[in-house]
Amino acid sequence: MKLPIVAYGDPVLRRKAVDIEENEPGLQQLIADMFETMYGAKGVGLAAPQVGMSKRLFVIDATPFDDDEPALKDFKKVFINAEILEETGEEWPFNEGCLSIPDIREDVYRKPKIVISYYDENWQLHEDTFEGMAARIIQHEYDHIEGKLFTDKLTPLRKRLIEKRLTDISKGNIKVDYKMKFPAVKKGR
Repeated sequence: MKLPIVAYGDPVLRRKAVDIEENEPGLQQLIADMFETMYGAKGVGLAAPQVGMSKRLFVIDATPFDDDEPALKDFKKVFINAEILEETGEEWPFNEGCLSIPDIREDVYRKPKIVISYYDENWQLHEDTFEGMAARIIQHEYDHIEGKLFTDKLTPLRKRLIEKRLTDISKGNIKVDYKMKFPAVKKGR
């Protein structure tokens, strides 16, 4: 089932998400719904806070970047209770976007290599190293479970330049081809 994606301005996007218990009811269905929602919105990652749930869960599918990085072919993963243990290397820019902040893309600097601990959908514990685009997508989604957005990484000037557009998004003054929930839109309208 496709879930509505929470828009910029909703408080759930600013909360540090809580850990998930191993026997969490409905977890497998939530994971399936998140993948369906992400694909329906043409995204490469989606975190639980983006569908209104303050849980430490995100899903990614980096396959769209396999032309540039062949290792990303079929790179589809689930991250539960993830913790980034290390970020290394010289920061590099990439023009990022976010399903919760549609139609805004900005250059964001991130380190190229990470070490992350997480559980997969079968509740197997992993400690893996990721580099390049995979690391970037993971860092972006990880920020969501930490209550951070890519716009937090912009300079004060860039933030001021997009402020009105961000306000418009929170008010629902934007056209998207996927279902969204806007925090500043009154119910019943």
